[in-house]
Amino acid sequence: MAALFKKIRAAAILLPATRKPARRPVLPVTGHFCVEYIMSQNSLHKAVVLVSGGMDSAVTIALAREQGYQVHALSVAYGQRHKSELAASDRVSRMLGAVEHKTVSIDLRSIGGSALTADIDVPLDTADGSSDIPVTYVPARNTIMLSIALGWAEVLGSSDIWCGVNAVDYSGYPDCRPAFIEAFETLANVATKAGVEGAGIRIHAPLMRMSKADIAREGQRLGVDFSATVSCYKADDEGRACGHCDACRLRAQGFREAGLADPTRYV
Repeated sequence: MAALFKKIRAAAILLPATRKPARRPVLPVTGHFCVEYIMSQNSLHKAVVLVSGGMDSAVTIALAREQGYQVHALSVAYGQRHKSELAASDRVSRMLGAVEHKTVSIDLRSIGGSALTADIDVPLDTADGSSDIPVTYVPARNTIMLSIALGWAEVLGSSDIWCGVNAVDYSGYPDCRPAFIEAFETLANVATKAGVEGAGIRIHAPLMRMSKADIAREGQRLGVDFSATVSCYKADDEGRACGHCDACRLRAQGFREAGLADPTRYV
């Protein structure tokens, strides 16, 4: 028994010196002790969470908070036509306990190329199942947003960036897929001081393999008020949804398949 105690004590002494925030060890414990340990460790760390004002990013904030992170919420005003999502981003960030919410402006309308940033009609009532990338895809948007998040994370001394990308019930955007997130994490760790000299950078995408119904149910479990979120590509200034764009279709489908009431406000 004495020998076992010495081994445990030695392991406890060595753990803080070898542990890196971006690559946390899997501990051989279960139950409440494990959960409390993870939360106590994460509470020491800041996380930058990308927030769009929609249901996915709201659930992402809630998950980061559940794991004990200090959430620094980040939104990007990139010239999107649905500006009410920015107001929703601030509202959701405050409701879910972010320590701060920052909005960075960048003019992607000067580039155009998307129905969200140029004078191109947003497709309505489209059939499900097309393999083509739709015109609502904004060129390099998630690369740009994650790059801004990466810069802020370095300034904050954070090793963790969270985003709500999803590759199950989604519009087929290439920058929402696992390969993109993995590649960006690799880039982050070779292109930054934090990656080369520090603890490293980890990109969290907890919703990646969840259906919209799974996300709706997870949000309900976490107490997310989905009525405060805005997903619609054509939302009006009050955040009311059109009910016909791809974002509205996927959102309504998620609530329906989850067996939950849809709290979305429609025009």
